[in-house]
Amino acid sequence: MSHLELWWIKSTCSIFLLLSIPGVIGWGKEGHYATCKIAQSFLSEEALNAVKELLPETAEGDLASVCSWPDEIKWMHKWHWTSELHYVDTPDFRCNYDYCRDCHDSSGVKDRCVTGAIYNYTEQLITGYNASNSVVKYNLTEALMFLSHYIGDVHQPLHVSFTSDEGGNTIIVRWYKRKTNLHHIWDTDMIESAMKTFYDKDIDIMISAIEKNITDRWSNDISSWVNCTSGEEVCPDPWASESIKYSCNYAYRNATPGSTLGDEYFYSRLPIVEMRLAQGGVRLAATLNRIFDPYPSVSQKVAYFGKYPTCATHYLKLDVSQQTSFVN
Repeated sequence: MSHLELWWIKSTCSIFLLLSIPGVIGWGKEGHYATCKIAQSFLSEEALNAVKELLPETAEGDLASVCSWPDEIKWMHKWHWTSELHYVDTPDFRCNYDYCRDCHDSSGVKDRCVTGAIYNYTEQLITGYNASNSVVKYNLTEALMFLSHYIGDVHQPLHVSFTSDEGGNTIIVRWYKRKTNLHHIWDTDMIESAMKTFYDKDIDIMISAIEKNITDRWSNDISSWVNCTSGEEVCPDPWASESIKYSCNYAYRNATPGSTLGDEYFYSRLPIVEMRLAQGGVRLAATLNRIFDPYPSVSQKVAYFGKYPTCATHYLKLDVSQQTSFVN
């Protein structure tokens, strides 16, 4: 077995069993659903065909239906190794992100964080899907679902936030009258409150409103949202830098332990939530369009991946002896 296969390759049959199992959700089930629903509407014909080919049959061609799968499995013993790939912790109060400093797991293993995972699964899809007769055989269905989910995660501001409070999870506050934590407010509560207040409790109505803003209010920003410099297929580092700034300027601000967050917090932060859902969706679509574009050669695509942060040992560059700690 190639050393590239030793890490992050699971059996396809487990997907079909686990897709229907409920669990703790990331952005919130609605948030990931929205991100992937938006993305699918912006896919090229080639990318849409590839996505539908890779999706499990139970998805019936709908990427959004499986976008929460990585959250649903991460608490299970077999998949617990994925739990630290949903976020990246940064030094408290620095309000900046640096891949070389921040992308590691709790044991200090480099490249194991949400941005590292995005790089990894993008490369798996490029080398596994586009390369004919590739010697490396990835589980591309899982790679697609992980990538789609983690691009959503990196756009949730508190998935790139302070180490000591675990992304706001230990900051206990009240959301109106209900006791919760700050992370849950950004994952779930604000989206649910927006659905109740503005969208007739219907996530599809909320998605339609966001899509209208993409083609109207944010139309002049789209090119800057989707472009990666120097021809990279994916560029999660600037997305993470955006998130930590939104964490500092919006999520953490006025959200001290024991405080009650209500209308003032909700109405001033909801535009950020909706914009991040929009950005996650269009960037996921742009990434998949670049991955599944049939015109650039595979060698050109793989060459772009020399543009990792210079510090990155990156899992796909580790030799077999280094790879053993990643076997799951």
